[in-house]
Amino acid sequence: MTKEPTNNYAIETVDLTKRFGNFTAVNHVSFSVHRGEIFGFLGPNGAGKTTTMRMLMGLLPPSAGSVTVLGFDIVSQKVEVHQRIGYMSQRFSLYNDLTVAENLKFFGGAYGVSGARFQDRREIILDMAGLLGREKELTKNLSGGWRQRLALGCAILHEPQILFLDEPTAGVDPISRREFWDLLYELSNEGRTIFVTTHYMDEAEHCHRLAFIQHGKLVATGSPEKIKAEKMQGQVLEIDCSAPDVAMGILRRADLFNEVSLYGALIHVVAVDVSSFKTQIGKLLEKEAIKVRSMQEIAPSLEDVFIASVS
Repeated sequence: MTKEPTNNYAIETVDLTKRFGNFTAVNHVSFSVHRGEIFGFLGPNGAGKTTTMRMLMGLLPPSAGSVTVLGFDIVSQKVEVHQRIGYMSQRFSLYNDLTVAENLKFFGGAYGVSGARFQDRREIILDMAGLLGREKELTKNLSGGWRQRLALGCAILHEPQILFLDEPTAGVDPISRREFWDLLYELSNEGRTIFVTTHYMDEAEHCHRLAFIQHGKLVATGSPEKIKAEKMQGQVLEIDCSAPDVAMGILRRADLFNEVSLYGALIHVVAVDVSSFKTQIGKLLEKEAIKVRSMQEIAPSLEDVFIASVS
């Protein structure tokens, strides 16, 4: 295997750009991912997340700019990159008509892991996934959480240095999501770098660093704490009231606030000195016969910042 170049970054992009005809899907994106960190890549559908990830893995050539992965150029040294990365898609990339053991054997062959090394890795993966004793079970009979663990195991059979995970917990129950992230922390602590896209803001809070992308451009990068400190303009007032969907429309039409968003059955209002608006908000909603149960200023969540950044 080719000797790995010396580089402080697991991933580094400089002015990374992808055009499809006259449409620019990724527009001069520059960021770096440190070795051993969990890096979250967030953005709404169509923002450029998948296109960026495909370029990072060498599956799509960039129109301009550069990408290095573990110090290797993704265009001229694609083979060296592919030997060192693992990938888990949203659909888990498994064959449902194969057993647990057969899926592991298939991916072992695909990654060139055989003989004693495969047997050792197989036992480690089965133990990690909690599937010891269930090797003969058809994958389609596993719950979403177990399939997720098996898919992660298949993606790390060859001990990659970087894992690319594309919305790996979509459609999985909250307990399985939490257990999966425990596994990711274990892998990170072992020195593996993890690049993950997710729609779950509570998961994004657990990343070491993040990047927000909108319309192909980066709008924020840094740790969750840094992004909150730099990108949140104003404070957040959380409102619990009757008919929250109607109330949100009223508050938006008032045109007094930086942002008004619905969080389940609660409303978040963002403004400078937001508490000074409590009386005015109460009157606006009372006029429309909407009962306010509570209003309190809260610390902004990453979701508040994300909405403020991409709106």
